[in-house]
Amino acid sequence: MKKNTIYLFQVKGIPIGLDPSWFLVFALVTWILAVNYFPSEFKQWSLVQFWLVAAVTAILFFVSVFLHELGHSLVALGYKLPVKSITLYIFGGISEITSSPASPLQEFVVAVAGPLTSLLLAAFFYVIQVLFQGIAPVYASAKYLAYINALLGVFNLIPGFPLDGGRVFRAIVWAVTRNLRRATEIAGYLGQAIAFIFILLGVWLLFRGDWINGLWIAFIGWFLESAVVGQVQQERMHDLLAGHTVDQIMSRSCVMSPAEITLQELVNSYFLGQGQRCVVVMRLEQPVGFLTLHNIRELPREQWASTQAWQVMTPMDKVKVTGPKVELVKVLEEMGTDGVNQMPVMQDGQVEGMLTREDIVNYMKTLQKLEK
Repeated sequence: MKKNTIYLFQVKGIPIGLDPSWFLVFALVTWILAVNYFPSEFKQWSLVQFWLVAAVTAILFFVSVFLHELGHSLVALGYKLPVKSITLYIFGGISEITSSPASPLQEFVVAVAGPLTSLLLAAFFYVIQVLFQGIAPVYASAKYLAYINALLGVFNLIPGFPLDGGRVFRAIVWAVTRNLRRATEIAGYLGQAIAFIFILLGVWLLFRGDWINGLWIAFIGWFLESAVVGQVQQERMHDLLAGHTVDQIMSRSCVMSPAEITLQELVNSYFLGQGQRCVVVMRLEQPVGFLTLHNIRELPREQWASTQAWQVMTPMDKVKVTGPKVELVKVLEEMGTDGVNQMPVMQDGQVEGMLTREDIVNYMKTLQKLEK
C-alpha cells in the first residue's frame, strides 16, 4: 500500500485503503446523482433528499466496487497467491496481487471472479428494487445500483487487456498456445484495438455534438490504451527478471563511513571523489544508518563542515533493505511502492552490498539484448 493511501481495515489479512483521489470521484458521483439522475427520476423530492440519497447511493456504489475487487482477492488467496492490498481510487478499485497465476485456469478463475461478483450484486439490488417499490429512496438507490453493477460487470468482461475480460481472453489463449508470453502479446494487441475503438467512438460522438458522452468514452479509450501498454511492459519485465536474484547484480564494494565524519568530508571523499550516491554509516563496526545525497541536500551547504553523518542519516531500522537471494522483480516493485532508488543488501545483520534501481534497469536491457 502506497504511503499516501488512507488505511481503513483488513479482510483476511488484506489491507483495505483509499487513495486521496477517491474523494474527488466520490464527490463527482454524488453530485451527478443529486443534480442530474435523481431529479430526473423523482421530481417531487426535496433538495435535502436528493443529496442525502445521492451520498448513500455513492457510498454503496463504492462498496460494490470494493466487493468486486474482494472477489478477485479471495479467489487469489484460495490459490495461495499473495494479495498485498485493495485500494479504491479515482478509476475505481485495484487488487494488488503480487504473484502471477501459475496456470491458465488460475488466471481465468481469478479474473472472472470480479465481474461475477458485480453481476450477483446487480441481481441482489434488483430484488431490493422490486421488494421496496413503495419506499421511494430505497427503490431509487437500488434501481441505480442494480444498473451500475450490471454495467460494471459487463464492461469488465470486454476482452480488452488488462480488464478482467482481457485476462479471461489471455487465459484462454494461454491454454491454447501453452505460451504465457505469446498470450500476453495477443491479449495486448486486442486490448489496444478495443481502446482505439473507444477513442474513435468518442471522437465520432464529439463531432455529433454529444460532448459529455464523447469526452467520457474517448477518455476511457485513452485510459485503456495507457493501461494495456503499461501492463504489457510490466509483464515483459516480470518475464525477463524471473529467476534472477539480487546477488547477481548488486555492487559488492559497498562504501562505509564512520558516523563522526562531516558531510563536507563525505561529499569530497565519496560523492565527488568516488562518484558514490550513498554510503552506509558505521559505528563500532556495525551499520547504524544510511546516507544519500538527498539527506545531504536537505541541509544548507554552509552547515556541511560542522554536521556529522550520524546527525542527518536515516537510521538503519527505518531503511528499506533487501537480501541477496530476493528476486529482482520483488525488489523493483518494493522500490516503486516505497519511493526509493537504492537498497542496502543485508544478511545476518551485515551489509553485503548495494542495489540501485539503475542496476536493475541496466540488467534488464542486457537481458533484452541477449534475447535478440
